[in-house]
Formats: sequence, C-alpha cells, structure tokens
Amino acid sequence: MARYKRILLKLSGESLMGSQGYGIDSQRLQDYAQQIKEIHEMGVQIGIVIGGGNIFRGLSGASKGFDRVKGDQMGMCATVINSLALSSALGALGVKNKVLTAIRMEPIGEYYNKWKAVEALNDGYVCIFSAGTGNPYFTTDTGSSLRGIEIEADVMLKGTRVDGVYTADPEKDSSATKFTEISYHDVLERGLKVMDLTAICMCQDNNLPIYVFNMDVVGNLKKVMQGEEIGTLVHP
Repeated sequence: MARYKRILLKLSGESLMGSQGYGIDSQRLQDYAQQIKEIHEMGVQIGIVIGGGNIFRGLSGASKGFDRVKGDQMGMCATVINSLALSSALGALGVKNKVLTAIRMEPIGEYYNKWKAVEALNDGYVCIFSAGTGNPYFTTDTGSSLRGIEIEADVMLKGTRVDGVYTADPEKDSSATKFTEISYHDVLERGLKVMDLTAICMCQDNNLPIYVFNMDVVGNLKKVMQGEEIGTLVHP
C-alpha cells in the first residue's frame, strides 16, 4: 500500500545533467523514468514538474543582459524540452503519460487546466506539467506548488541531490545536521533553502506538505512511497 495516493513530483532540471554538466544525461533520464514506473505500478497518481536549469535559467540570463521576461520565457521552453524527454522515456517503458503546458503549444503538449489533469490522473496517466506557471518571475518551484495544490495532491515530493533538509548546506558545511521533519514556519524563520519563498508560502497557506529526498539514488522514490523515512517532511 502506497503512503500517498496522489503526488506532485518536483524534479530538478539540473539533476538531469547527470555527470556531463549540461543538457540531458540519458542514463539519469532512464533512472528517473524507471523509478516513476515503479510507483505508477503501485497505483499512485503522479503529476510531475521539471525545472529547466540544465538548459536555461531566466534569472541567470537576466544577469547576462537578457530581458528578464524573455529570459523567463526561454526558461519555460527549457522545461518543455525536459518534459518531452521524460515523456518519451516513460513511453518507452510502457507508461502512458501526457505533457500539459501552461501556455498553448499544441501539438507539443495539451493546454493545461485542472479538470483535464485530474481526469487524466484518474485514468492512470502520468501528467507532466511544463512551462512553469506560464508567467515570468515565477520559478518552477512555485509552478510545482501551484499544480500540486490545484490537483489536490497529498504531498509534493521534491527530488533533489541531497537527502533532505539540513541546518546548513551539507555540501559546504560538514557540521550540518539533517531534520527528519520541520514546520514551514521553522523553514522560513531559519531561512533554509528548501524552495523559494513564494513556493513555501503557497504550500503553507494551502496545507500541502513537502517531502524532500535524494532522487538521484535509484530506488529512493519507491522507498518514500513505501513509508521509509529517508528524507525530510516539511509540514504545517
């Protein structure tokens, strides 16, 4: 029996780079698709949002002279590329899925609305939500909070390259200790970098818990769904 019935899985675009440092690493993509297939077979309804940082990040584009709105729109397109790659990888494993875009891009993906998404989830499709919120100045973290709330997910699973939330950045501070659970309030008060402020506040206001775990370790997604405590739960 799966721990959650309906989830919103947030994946980092940067994680898709794997060890190559840019673009999409085919092995990492296959690993992600296989892990998603495992929990799909458990009967879990899965919505997914992927970032675009492996291809283009609007904020860094702005620092190099790009117009911020244009830069963010380029970032939205980057998330669509990643979404299509994951859709293709899932399809190759026999997992039926749909790409739903926040801006009209037919036939690349279907134009998103909540009712279409929920109907597809109930019909057993994995739904990949791309192009962020469709608006500039909003991150894919905020996009995943929005989609998670809209589809009435039980939890947002934030797959990262670290195994939870720490008192400090464990990649920079060896004395950092991990939380098994923490409240939204404490995350905000301590200034912990779980997600950006807008995303955290949206989850807090709408009681959407966040579970942070290391998605790069194959098998971890299934462990989370089986109830193993391998990450950090952020809750009211």
